[in-house]
Amino acid sequence: MRELLLDAETLYTRAQVHDALTRVFGFPADYGRNLDALYDLLTAYPAARLTLRHAEQLVTHLGNYGELLLRVLADAAAENPSFVLRAE
Repeated sequence: MRELLLDAETLYTRAQVHDALTRVFGFPADYGRNLDALYDLLTAYPAARLTLRHAEQLVTHLGNYGELLLRVLADAAAENPSFVLRAE
């Protein structure tokens, strides 16, 4: 299982979040950079465990979008048994 790490402490904008997600997951160049596209990619993602450090900072920095992002990550992990989310 691939181990991935994302630290949300320095993510202040949607663009920064999607840049970081693209880098960490190795998403293709045509990744839609929105929550629907993220969900679609993660529900089909091969075996990986994402450790999300400072998860609460997503809500602090991005408000409702941060809450939605956390929900998408959790929903994708529930849908795809090969994708594990560990939020700290």
